[in-house]
Amino acid sequence: MATRFDCVVIGAGPGGYVAAIRAGQLGLKTAVVERDRIGGVCLNYGCIPSKGLIYASGLFEKIQHADALGFVVGAPKVDGKKLQEWKNGVVKRLTTGVGFLLSKSGVTVIQGTAKFAGPNRLVVTGADGKPQDVEFGKVIVATGARPVALPMFPVDGKTVVTSKEALDLDHVPESFVVIGGGVIGLELGMVMQKLGSKLTVIELTDSLLPGTDPEALKVLEKSLVKRGATILKSTKASGLVTEKGVRYVTATGPDGAAVKVAADVVLVAVGFKPNSEGLGLETLGVKLDAKGHLLVDEHRRTNVPHVYAIGDVAGLPWLAHKASKEGIVAAEHAAGRPTAYDVKAMPSGIFTDPEIGTVGLQEHEAKAKGVAVHVGKFPFTALGKALAIGQTDGFVKLIADAKTDLLLGATIVGYGAADLTAEIALAIEMGATAADVGLTVHAHPTMPESLMEAAEALHKKAIHILNS
Repeated sequence: MATRFDCVVIGAGPGGYVAAIRAGQLGLKTAVVERDRIGGVCLNYGCIPSKGLIYASGLFEKIQHADALGFVVGAPKVDGKKLQEWKNGVVKRLTTGVGFLLSKSGVTVIQGTAKFAGPNRLVVTGADGKPQDVEFGKVIVATGARPVALPMFPVDGKTVVTSKEALDLDHVPESFVVIGGGVIGLELGMVMQKLGSKLTVIELTDSLLPGTDPEALKVLEKSLVKRGATILKSTKASGLVTEKGVRYVTATGPDGAAVKVAADVVLVAVGFKPNSEGLGLETLGVKLDAKGHLLVDEHRRTNVPHVYAIGDVAGLPWLAHKASKEGIVAAEHAAGRPTAYDVKAMPSGIFTDPEIGTVGLQEHEAKAKGVAVHVGKFPFTALGKALAIGQTDGFVKLIADAKTDLLLGATIVGYGAADLTAEIALAIEMGATAADVGLTVHAHPTMPESLMEAAEALHKKAIHILNS
């Protein structure tokens, strides 16, 4: 006998578990199907453990330079196993909390791999191979995405790793090579760099973090190089060789010359692909784009009205908070509530050192669209709080419509950049102008003062920098 639910969510990541909790809150008999761990990639193998290690590696680096503040300490050492225990404890605490919230919201958790067997039926196969029939009125697909593989770099979990295995390394490799200069590659690369690895980044294109403000990239790249990183752009990695007991990544440089880089561990971080195959979506006639993302409307519905899709499997941007927002919208619509996904300002954080935070339009994006803008920029070298805590790298850049002064976006590079995007996201959603931000009193001394200062600079009214 099949168990029937009003709503079934496939995938318990930051989109899926949020959708399931909201559906349960709204009185729907709800189940969430998860083939691995509650919390999905984000809580178990991505956002949370990576930020834990980013914090820990930053602390390790600060201890090494504590003498600048007058603190005399011995040379610190990394206990990789202890670090992993701490990181795993953070993950367990969060995932356990999510499981508790699902239970208290009346959500049934079904462990196994789901596949559509009809318009309103799933077959869920457990780890023991036993199938379970599950019927539903509505279904929300939240199956996420997985790392793109490179045939010339077969992942073994030790020498060649994806982000998942990199987060579980209990030692600091002498040399750490990242294939792909995107967000994950740079975040995890800097973790290993701060802990003591020699970092090399190999990027196929002519820029790190393609699509990011070039001025912000200059600040980040300078930081990487200052810490000893080698950055090889317009370079194509081709494989691994071992010579005299030393492992090397082979590549071809922009001039066609052969490149060889020592590599104890290689992180393959060249992108992700949606987990849409193997679900049996073809049996329902669900439409996908050329890359395998499910096509959805403003309610996160596919072309099949009772089938929704959220998160990475439903397209860019691949952000946990975007998935969570979509999960709420999909669940509320499935429950018959009037709702739609109408986000104007999607914030994004890149947790390198320094951080890069963006929201709305970046300056180069506005120019590419032919939008006339005014730009206000304020450097952290002129901010009291940044000076007081020794975090003066970077700046705030605000972008406003040249005619209306409405805020269109922000690019922030520096300490706490991702946190600082929140105020601008709210301002954009509320229809605020740059003048509104400039007129708002900000506490002193704080990092958010930089937003007020940048807004004033946009209008040539800055106090703490010269107006140009």
